Amino acid sequence: ISPEILAGNYDEKCDMWAAGCILYTLLCGYPAFCGDDDQEILRLVIKGKYDFDGEEWETVSKEAKDLIKHLICKPEKRFSAEEALNHKWMKMFNKEDKKENL
Repeated sequence: ISPEILAGNYDEKCDMWAAGCILYTLLCGYPAFCGDDDQEILRLVIKGKYDFDGEEWETVSKEAKDLIKHLICKPEKRFSAEEALNHKWMKMFNKEDKKENL
């Protein structure tokens, strides 16, 4: 859940926040915002404070971390879906750029 939703506002940028949180979890195995209870987690979400500490992040590329930073951030700086899809990390895995014979 993005901070804007907690404030009663929703637009497509909220979905991009969620995509960033999902990407974060997929790359390290735990959520960006952890706490002892829901209230603590929501406080952290409102602050937007997360980190890339931990050995899980040592093998994650700087490009992947950069994409996350552009998704889990203030709405005015947050990537749109198109910007996220055009990010260098996403382009690294674009099958259209690779010619493979099956």
